[in-house]
Amino acid sequence: MQFEPYPDIVWQPTEELLANSQIQKFINAAGVKDYDELLSKSDNDPEWFWNAAIKFLDIKFYQDYDKVVDLSGGIEWSRWCVGGKTNVALNCLDKHKGTDVWDKTFIHHETEAGYKSSLTYAELDAKVSQLTEGLRSLGLKKGDAVGLYMPMIPEVAIAFLAIIKMGGVVIPLFSGFGPEPIIVRLNDGEAKAVITVDGTTRRSNVVNLKSTIDTARKSIPSLKHVVVYQHVGMESCTEEGDVDWLALTKNMPTISDTEVMDAEDPMMLVYTSGTTGMPKGTVQTHCGFMVKAMFDLQVMSELTEADRLLWMSDMGWVVGPLEIMGVSFVGATLIMGEGAPNYPEPGRIWRLVEEYKVSWLGFAPTIARIFMSQPEESISQYDFSSLKIVLTTGEPWNPDAWLWFFDKICNKRVPIMNLTGGTEIGCGILGCTIARPLKPCCFNTQMPAMGADIIDEQGLSIEDGKVGELVLRHASIGLTRGLWNNPERYLDSYWRTIPGLWVHGDWAVKDAHGMWYVLGRSDDTLKISGKRTGPAEIEGPLLATGKIVEAAVIGVPDEIGGSAVVCVCVPKEGFVEDELQQELIDAVVNEMGKSYKPKQVVFVEDLPKTRTMKIMRRVVKALLVGAEPGDLSSMVNPESIDYIKQKKLK
Repeated sequence: MQFEPYPDIVWQPTEELLANSQIQKFINAAGVKDYDELLSKSDNDPEWFWNAAIKFLDIKFYQDYDKVVDLSGGIEWSRWCVGGKTNVALNCLDKHKGTDVWDKTFIHHETEAGYKSSLTYAELDAKVSQLTEGLRSLGLKKGDAVGLYMPMIPEVAIAFLAIIKMGGVVIPLFSGFGPEPIIVRLNDGEAKAVITVDGTTRRSNVVNLKSTIDTARKSIPSLKHVVVYQHVGMESCTEEGDVDWLALTKNMPTISDTEVMDAEDPMMLVYTSGTTGMPKGTVQTHCGFMVKAMFDLQVMSELTEADRLLWMSDMGWVVGPLEIMGVSFVGATLIMGEGAPNYPEPGRIWRLVEEYKVSWLGFAPTIARIFMSQPEESISQYDFSSLKIVLTTGEPWNPDAWLWFFDKICNKRVPIMNLTGGTEIGCGILGCTIARPLKPCCFNTQMPAMGADIIDEQGLSIEDGKVGELVLRHASIGLTRGLWNNPERYLDSYWRTIPGLWVHGDWAVKDAHGMWYVLGRSDDTLKISGKRTGPAEIEGPLLATGKIVEAAVIGVPDEIGGSAVVCVCVPKEGFVEDELQQELIDAVVNEMGKSYKPKQVVFVEDLPKTRTMKIMRRVVKALLVGAEPGDLSSMVNPESIDYIKQKKLK
């Protein structure tokens, strides 16, 4: 597999920016010379690094830990902050009492229809305490699992923090789920309760979430309580076990004790879909998720108390919990927009950036490619001068989209901090730091203390410029503590491919500048005439034509080459099918060579995506070849399946 990175560095940090940065403050506190020395020392001594990170982040403990890490059970079963007692709520709410943060705005929220609301940290704490006591009044206690099935509204932050404050285990659920994926997840986690809303609006359509829960609950024996927040005014509390949020909380005290938890107690089960079978229940602990995620956000990605963060997401993806926890941990302000980034007005997300003076923006490359297809004036009318950091994740960039975003949104001033990792990691494996320059699409660093490496099929490190499998050589504080009730699947999924290494399932490469690139999932790899190729390599030339919005390249069986290239594309308006098909075929051949000539170019209206906006290539392939598409519970746009089913491979 070959990869040609963009040749030029396009962004450099200024001396002033670096001097005042979080990463420089950490370098100084850690007593190392520069970022390169920090990275080297962290990989040689991860225990030293994580202890330094905990101290720098000022993680609060009820009882300090005796040992940073215990590896006596093997690298696969590392235990962290051994003997320590803490709670995420202690670090995201309680610590702010009596500080300047307390009267500051925690959240500005805006519905799809434009209704606005806000909460200060003091108001948030009071509402969290009332819900915490309300949940306790239902008999819920430390260790009980509680599902969270809500849209992105202030109450989802209140509920998330209340479950944690109570000592419960949050099971975040994608607000677009139907009954079946809810049944699977809440049964696996043995949830005692679920917190939901009557309904929400999506592109002006009212969606009844409570009725979905009512259907699901019949198949969840452990579920005793359904707490319902009246969000859109639908009649909803009609079933046995229903509890109205306001009735539950209105007479509860506004001060509540935070449960003292062991550092390694679970605080969240986040389910991630495999290509087949049951979704995998990753286990995040109070110390693990908090330390790893907060280091990656606060230090590596420069999130500070002064920031206003906007990251349009959902609780069903790890980004939802990340943004609530990250903002409240540092004492920043969260800008939350319920609904879509491009509805009701096409540039809604840009208007939110301008109106709320967003300084820290989370974004997905797929969304950037969609906005690229819109008229330039839909972008140029907005003011992006408040932006300081843009963090992107979810899908590999292509250079044209990255450079467009860097020019039009970042004004060639704001760094695009690319991040890749996942639910199982607790945040990032590869990322960016403003201590280093940037090239389009790159990750300019591995995250410290994880032993990230790129290997060949024998498990040996490979030279720069060659594509291999992304792995971790060290245990990391944020790694999932197994898979819920399934230790064998955990070991099979991550540790047994090459014993002693965490195999993440991504193809990656490093260039001569030391920049890292992820080329897609290794299980999406095509083998064309004996050559292994990631789909992103072929999708790049397609997108570079400027004639399509999105592309998914798959390999289908071929008698001659073993596998043939099929390009599934979402074209821009006004195309002539035969002409565009030939132009796209020529683009691939000119860039990749004749052996990669697409067997077919298929045009569709949309491509299936996960809630993280990753294109589901396995689903595209399955539908086109007539195979079973597998688990579709994480799909946000099921109507896309119908578009693809209408197409036949020649």
